[in-house]
Amino acid sequence: MLRTIDLRGREHSAAALLDAVPRATAARDEALTTAARIVHDVAGRGEESLRQQAAQFDGVQGHDIRVPAAHLDEALAGLDPVVRAALERAIGRVRAASAAQVPPPDSTTLAPGAVVEQVWRPVQRVGVYVPGGKAVYPSSVVMNVVPAQVAGVGEVVLASPPQRDHGGRVHPVILAAARLLEVTEVYAMGGAGAIGAYAYGVPAIGLDRVDVISGPGNNFVALAKRVVAGVVGTDAEAGATEILIVADDTAQPALVAADLISQAEHDEQAAAVLVTTSAALADRVTQEVAAQATATLHADRIAQALTGPQSAIVLVDDIATATAFSNVYAPEHLELHLADPRVADFVNAGAVFVGDHAPVSLGDYLAGSNHVLPTGGQARYASGLSASTFLRPQQIVRYDRDALAAVADDIVALATAEVLPAHAAAVTARFPA
Repeated sequence: MLRTIDLRGREHSAAALLDAVPRATAARDEALTTAARIVHDVAGRGEESLRQQAAQFDGVQGHDIRVPAAHLDEALAGLDPVVRAALERAIGRVRAASAAQVPPPDSTTLAPGAVVEQVWRPVQRVGVYVPGGKAVYPSSVVMNVVPAQVAGVGEVVLASPPQRDHGGRVHPVILAAARLLEVTEVYAMGGAGAIGAYAYGVPAIGLDRVDVISGPGNNFVALAKRVVAGVVGTDAEAGATEILIVADDTAQPALVAADLISQAEHDEQAAAVLVTTSAALADRVTQEVAAQATATLHADRIAQALTGPQSAIVLVDDIATATAFSNVYAPEHLELHLADPRVADFVNAGAVFVGDHAPVSLGDYLAGSNHVLPTGGQARYASGLSASTFLRPQQIVRYDRDALAAVADDIVALATAEVLPAHAAAVTARFPA
């Protein structure tokens, strides 16, 4: 089911390893073009565009795009108590971990009367996106809303696709999670169109533009964020999910297979990659994947993901090459099934899961970490969602007369060197002869 990429027996530069990385690049290129068209259509036609997209992509017409408060109340009242308890436990864990991500204010005294303060200001309005196509993700409500609330965001807005099976409403479990977190402004809209609506606003439905957009989705959602970057702030492009597992011959094949399948379950575009030094392990994992995948609910979806160009088993000579491959790939989720997991060597990953008892599923729900993570190699330079996503550092400068006088000559010298005499004059005007 999984193809094999054999990199054994030769030296590999970083560029050569990057060439070997399994990615569905054609699908992402196509998604970018489509996402741009959809976003620009929403910017131009607003509600009419959103309704056409709902009919085309979700099979829904005539629904309430802005969700009435009664729908939220009804959803929470009907929520399974067991699910509610699990959500409340997840909320508590994510809230505790997110609180550690808020930097305290700081102050630096450079000289008597010369002080620079560092403070962190939350953005005013955030639009979170919760997918709702092939699965239901109340956990994504938690992962997006809680860090924004911890950061001190004043207005948190939520969007998720309308569901044909629920009369055009957002899925009731998602609505219940939003109500549990006291989110009152919710929209039944999905895909790239929702990202465009957040970026440009839709006055006809009472939607004002937001300052930052966050949340996972398919490649169309992820690349729509790229289209609106610069109009609004965005988190990293959390597109079709990825798991990369680095394993040696001490790994348990059944667990490795189960974890690969768990991420393939999300979407046909999901990427599942095993990098190993053990050909014997690779063979056993292949057998386990074949046996386990056919026995699960979403077998067809999983089969498409595992046989796609984005998934593979990669054979390497040693752990050093496996580490280098992982860092070049920069996975969303990295699992280490190694006798000696040198975590510090794996510098490029959205989140790292170490050992047999830390599957990605733990991070999806109750680890306390955030599951909204960069995909498509962005973990090389971008981080996962956190309270800091919604914070902006701001510097406050306080100098008294003597402190300014102490650096006045240096300011004049630099302003003169840059041929900006008015800059110098702004300082000397404060010290008349």
